[in-house]
Amino acid sequence: MKKYIFITTEGSTFSPNGEEVENMQVIGIVEDINNEDEALKKLLIENTWIIDSEFNVAEFICYEIA
Repeated sequence: MKKYIFITTEGSTFSPNGEEVENMQVIGIVEDINNEDEALKKLLIENTWIIDSEFNVAEFICYEIA
């Protein structure tokens, strides 16, 4: 079984000095899956906040990790 990490370019964070910074963010990691499609389905089922937060799922970047 494989492990996948999902990243998005949407969103921003705040630096220690309080400035807003655009960056890439890790959305989640999914384990024990056979392929990317199954991983995305599992990610969305287990993390309903992703849809509620209106992230563009089609823009997610997915990498298989060890």
